[in-house]
Amino acid sequence: MKKLIFAAAAFAAIMLTSCDNTNVKAELNDSVDSLTHFLGIAQSDGLKNYMKMQLQVDSAYTNDFIKGMIEGATAKEDPKQDAYMKGLTVGKQVKDMAANLSSEVYADDSTKQVPVKNLLAGIIASLKGENTMSPDSAYGEFQRRLLPLRTAALEKKYATEKAANEKFLADNAKKEGVKQVEVTTERDGKQVKTFIQYKVLTEGTGALPTDTSTVKCLYEGRLIDGTVFDSNTEEGREPFEVNLAMPRVIQGWVEALKLMPAGSKWEVYLPQELAYGAQDMGQIKPFSTLIFTIEVLK
Repeated sequence: MKKLIFAAAAFAAIMLTSCDNTNVKAELNDSVDSLTHFLGIAQSDGLKNYMKMQLQVDSAYTNDFIKGMIEGATAKEDPKQDAYMKGLTVGKQVKDMAANLSSEVYADDSTKQVPVKNLLAGIIASLKGENTMSPDSAYGEFQRRLLPLRTAALEKKYATEKAANEKFLADNAKKEGVKQVEVTTERDGKQVKTFIQYKVLTEGTGALPTDTSTVKCLYEGRLIDGTVFDSNTEEGREPFEVNLAMPRVIQGWVEALKLMPAGSKWEVYLPQELAYGAQDMGQIKPFSTLIFTIEVLK
């Protein structure tokens, strides 16, 4: 028999403590008693990890956890009490939700927290049928209002890095062989003017792609400090294909490929507005300028 996995809802619901006794003696009178006891022992390591990693119970309060576990496991079925205990579980999740939202709108500034009371008020009013706004409409409004707050918080957090990337582009525009082209893109329903910079390494003599072309290319992507974050130039790698009708790449790539005749090899410099903007993509931090060496094969 495989070890059972403790469900998060089940164990999060029995964290209240009221019983003083933390000792339960096994009564092993037959094979079923022994079977049950062995299962309990088998669960111990998994539960220890679950307490620490999932429930985040400090080991100093193990006895309190045990008291709550005994009470939850031995209590008589009571729908009212069961609803209350499950409400406690969801309340903890609401608290965590508020903490996650705080980290987004305040960019991990631990001195600022969104009011959990407002989050609770929205949930409770909806549960009681007192809200006239649909959940879908509320979520759309939430996303619309979150974006500028999150961006402003990240601009403050990454102000130094953002300035360094902007300075790189300003300096780069003055270098020999670098050309700058203005482009207009749509962002958040608005037409926004920005630019791409490029340097021709190899002049292409083939056709320019159309809006429905599939472009095959080799590329290498770097940050302004030279860190390579992606490449398909290694031996054995297949050419990268971009269908310009459904590109599924950052907007900067689309704008650059439209300018590159087949056979071209360019070094392309993309401002964050045409890359990932305020998103944190791991190696690619918010507001990063991206540099690509792109060779259009076909």
